[in-house]
Amino acid sequence: MVGNKILVQDKRINEYVNQLGNLILSHSRKAPFEFKFSVIRSSAINAFATPGGYIYVNSGLFTLLENEGELAGVMAHEIGHVNGRHIADMISKAQKLSIGTVAATLAGIFLGGELAAAAGSFSAATATSLSLKYSREHEEEADKLGLSYLVASGYNGTTMLDFLKKMKRYEYYSGIVPPYFLTHPGTEERIIYLDALIQTRYHENGKTDILGPFNRIQTLILINEANPETNIKRFQGILMNDPNNVDALYGLALNQGKLGLIREPMENFQKALLLAPEDSDILRDAGIFCYKIAKIEDAILCLEKAHQLDNDNTDTVIFLGKAYMEKGAYNKALQLYQPLEKTKISDPEIYYNLAAAYGKTNNPGESHYYFGMYFKKINKFESALYHFKKALEYFPADNQKIKEINKQISSLKGKSS
Repeated sequence: MVGNKILVQDKRINEYVNQLGNLILSHSRKAPFEFKFSVIRSSAINAFATPGGYIYVNSGLFTLLENEGELAGVMAHEIGHVNGRHIADMISKAQKLSIGTVAATLAGIFLGGELAAAAGSFSAATATSLSLKYSREHEEEADKLGLSYLVASGYNGTTMLDFLKKMKRYEYYSGIVPPYFLTHPGTEERIIYLDALIQTRYHENGKTDILGPFNRIQTLILINEANPETNIKRFQGILMNDPNNVDALYGLALNQGKLGLIREPMENFQKALLLAPEDSDILRDAGIFCYKIAKIEDAILCLEKAHQLDNDNTDTVIFLGKAYMEKGAYNKALQLYQPLEKTKISDPEIYYNLAAAYGKTNNPGESHYYFGMYFKKINKFESALYHFKKALEYFPADNQKIKEINKQISSLKGKSS
């Protein structure tokens, strides 16, 4: 539905939003399709749904969320739109326009900001005639359905109301109308309607957090998607009121590191690890930071512990292997990298590291093969072909590796750097 380049690819974030979405779905009526929940890389404050059960939350929305319940409320509302067939209804009323125009207009209106331009150009007259925004009736039904799903899932219904009030305050103080209000109209009426429902039907207390790690997920999204200077101010503001907030210390350290600082991020990583010595996220990123500033021994200490706590994290494996290589522990590096050979490798750097480790452990055939894979991955086809051909020299004719190398050589035919 939406291109991978604009979707957040972090496995942990995606698992979290899908787990949250599925929790809500388990307390809603069954749809004839599978829902999919994703986070879009966009500073525009918005969330939206498309036909077929695709629910998108912009990373910018996370700057305003305070707890898991508020995010659950947004997602429950969007599920309500899908179950109510609201977008399908809007599109059916616009049948006179082409599917391409509908798709471009949907993307332009819903994504907003910097992503609107990427959706394709269309005239203001076309967008106006299409008028793809929810009606007041759509919003009321989505609120009614969403609130029932939210409360049935165990959350406090006031979290949905709190989010709308927060959005209204944001608009007032910033002077900016968020895209969410453009596509979800009638905010004042929605606040009154939700308040009445909560007071009369859903007044029992629920939870603001059920899955648990919302603050960490929020931090991970912000450090990857938002401006470092903006993030630093945000995390410093949190620490003014809560000096021992581990997530704020972690986020502050990472963003200070992005700006090229050394002493400040080191101090904040240390503070965070004193409070949470078994936190694999902080250990991993502290280790990566130490590696980048050439504190190799410290990097190994942090990364080894992070790997013990979470041996599936690719970044931990890559940088721990690099640190071992720096120390001359080539066999240790190779032992780390070898299990990755059985997986579908997407990061070119892993191929490069495997090649270097095999080279340092006197295995030139494997070294040339993985250099070939590295150069192929980065589209340097002549260099890839050279290394694959060199690799052939080091394996017996009946070795299974010969078939794989020849397969790679065949795949390069007709390609050039």
